[in-house]
Order: sequence, then C-alpha cells, then structure tokens
Amino acid sequence: MMVTMSAPATANPTAPVRLARTVAITSGKGGVGKTFFSANLAAALSRQGLKVLVLDADLGLANLDVVLNLYPKITLHDVFTGKAELDEAILPAPGGFSVLLAGSGLVEYSRLTPEVRDQLVSIFEAVKPRFDVILIDTGAGISDVVLYAVSLAHEVIVVATPEPTSMTDAYATIKVLSAQQGREALHVVVNQVGRSGDGRTICHQLQQVVERFVQGPSGVPPKLTHLGDIPLDSSVREAVQKRQLLMELHPGSAAAQGVVQVATRLLARAQG
Repeated sequence: MMVTMSAPATANPTAPVRLARTVAITSGKGGVGKTFFSANLAAALSRQGLKVLVLDADLGLANLDVVLNLYPKITLHDVFTGKAELDEAILPAPGGFSVLLAGSGLVEYSRLTPEVRDQLVSIFEAVKPRFDVILIDTGAGISDVVLYAVSLAHEVIVVATPEPTSMTDAYATIKVLSAQQGREALHVVVNQVGRSGDGRTICHQLQQVVERFVQGPSGVPPKLTHLGDIPLDSSVREAVQKRQLLMELHPGSAAAQGVVQVATRLLARAQG
C-alpha cells in the first residue's frame, strides 16, 4: 500500500525537512491511564505552541476515540485498506492537537504481519515532516505489535502506577526494550501517586532493580529518567466519565499540573 499525503508548503524548497520529535508512550500492563495521559500530554504540549499528533498504535483495541469523545468516520484501518487517504484520517482533537485513530476490535491487527509493519512505517514516515511532536500511544504489554510501534520512536515514556503488579510489568517492559531495541535511556511517569515524592522513589527503586538484573547490548543497564508524577485526583475520574480532557475540564487540578510538569521536563531534555 502506498500512503499519499499532500506536501507541506515551505518558503525554501531547498531547506532540509525538519522531522518531528517522536515519543512512544507505553506501559507494562493495561489500566494505568496511559491513553488518558497521552491525550492530556498532547494538549499540554500544544499549549506550548507545538504542532502535535497522537498516533493511536493500540491496533485492534483502540480507545483514544473514547477518551476524546470522538466518533471517527475514517480510521487507520481505512487507510491500511486503501479506502481513504491519510489526510482524511488525521482529525482535529479537543486540546488543539491532531489524532490518527485506530479501529477497535480488529483481530487482523492483533499480531505483527509484514503488511501491518509496512503500513505503519509508511504512515509514520509520511506524518513526521508535518508535526513538531508525534506521540505514539501504544498498546499495553510486550506483544510484537507494541514493541514494533515503540521501535518507531526516538524516545520512550513508560507509564506505571505504584501498584506492585504495575511496577513488575514496567520492569519487564524496560528489560525487553533494552534487550531487543538496545534502549539505553527511558523516561518514567508514575500515575495515581498518593504522596508527593513517591514517584521519584518508585523510579529510583526501578533503576536499582534494572542495574542489578538488566544489561543492555553495550553491557550497560538502561538509565531511567523520572519525568514526573500524576497525583491521585478525583478530577481525573470526572474527566474520564465526561470523556473530556483534564487539561480543559480542570486545568488547575493537581493531576493536570502534573501533566504540565511532565510536558515541561520533556521539552527541556535533549532529544534522545
């Protein structure tokens, strides 16, 4: 399949094409608020004047449309099957960013076939010159589809919660990304934090376990950077139930301010 997309206008045709900063947002297990975080991070980055795209790479079990209260007529599935052009599938979202939504309940995207791989690469290469930041909202776990989606990004944010099972699965994800993709640095965001400072402590504990048991291809364990915490906040539940962005419904809430802090720290760090 050939993905077509109209060329962006440029004042200087000979100038080098500037490609987006690409960040995969993933998690070891489901239910940690990864997609909700992705959408609100996109809104926070957009408020910084950046042109942001969220690519829903949770193929087959997508729910970004639910979080954003969108009812798309065209999804990535239509682009994959040639029923629509890529431009038609890029939709404006609340919060001032754009989205590429995946279809839900599509069994054919539950595993990484050569066709799915080629289609993802084609789409990704087509949108990179169009945006400042592309956030890839992956599925949870370490399936081949998830790992391939992560491999398309320069940087990775692993979202976890303080729950022991979440931390165990986050460690497993980090270990696989180090072994299979040679990741030497990853970001960590801890969601649903009960007390200030707990997220930093959790990230430090994760780093200690990684240093003890994980050796990357270069023989050095990956370095984890704590980007910030998202506090436990009743405003989040309200935003989820209303299918609204927290950044718009309650921008002054503790959780929203946590997202803003993550966005600020992400922008302050040099691209990996």
